[in-house]
Amino acid sequence: MSPLSVLSPSANDAAQPLHFHAPVANRDLAPSEPHEWTPDSVQALLDSPFLELLWRAQAVHRAHWPEGDMELATLLSVKTGGCPENCGYCPQSAEFDTGVSAQKLMGVEEVRVAAQAAKDAGATRFCMGAAWRAPKDRDIEKMATLIETVKGLGMQTCATLGMLQNHQAEALKQAGLDYYNHNLDTAPEYYTDVVSTRSYQDRLDTLQAVRQAGISVCCGGIVGMGEAPVHRAGLIAQLANLQPYPESVPINSLVAVPGTPLADSPPVDPLDFVRVIAACRITMPRARVRMSAGRQQMGEAVQALCFLAGANSIFYGDKLLVTGNPEVEADNQLLRKLGMPIRRSQA
Repeated sequence: MSPLSVLSPSANDAAQPLHFHAPVANRDLAPSEPHEWTPDSVQALLDSPFLELLWRAQAVHRAHWPEGDMELATLLSVKTGGCPENCGYCPQSAEFDTGVSAQKLMGVEEVRVAAQAAKDAGATRFCMGAAWRAPKDRDIEKMATLIETVKGLGMQTCATLGMLQNHQAEALKQAGLDYYNHNLDTAPEYYTDVVSTRSYQDRLDTLQAVRQAGISVCCGGIVGMGEAPVHRAGLIAQLANLQPYPESVPINSLVAVPGTPLADSPPVDPLDFVRVIAACRITMPRARVRMSAGRQQMGEAVQALCFLAGANSIFYGDKLLVTGNPEVEADNQLLRKLGMPIRRSQA
């Protein structure tokens, strides 16, 4: 199987039983790597008793992240709207009437000011999103200037620009890009229910180009798009079996935007979202697991459970691309209440 080929679930994989009573010191909390996770074995995690799942996830988290720090990342839409893709969750698609109008790429000084403000507020990573299906080479040249500008402020840089060719990924690396975000969104079996203008393999090919260029991978998905539990397990198995698995794993809870095909999707059970975070932590112990879109409707208690389950990164700032996010001061208050240290260095 190619490192970035679609994983097919195996009905013959037996789920491993979980046990709650063994002390931490006597348990194999994180499997030896490389380790192949099947949808069945991930489903066994998701189906395990809630308290046991959190206990195991927290033990894995402490083993691999002993400092327990929280990474703050800020996301800015540098080119909004007009995207030709038909991703059913996205208000920036040109196919949907969501009130989002197409805008040109932001200028260097405007991005520099936004990045400096994010840094001043405590963010160490600055992510730039552009609503392209696949950027042209001239777009990459402009993005390279933005990346160099943000990098010059002493921040980690991340970009999500759509599908990339090998030479484009190499150009972004030369500009100083640290991370490239390209989500798988969901399991391959459910993918065509969400988007038809880009194949699953297209996404995997872009991740391969990013890896070959030496850029770290930021890749996750969305829950709450009408998928079945088995699709959540399939998504996590796909992510965990990438070689290597992503350094950063953003998990989104769907923000249902009027005008999009998924606007009427039933909301995710909050405890099911926590289970997904816990399963990501167990299967990808060294990744930064980021709580991304959807935190605004979770409340403090659910977010605290997600942190207990191993989330150690959040998108920080009042807006995520074109949807809302908790206010900066609200996040600061929550982190202070929980006594959680904040990552201060970009290293």
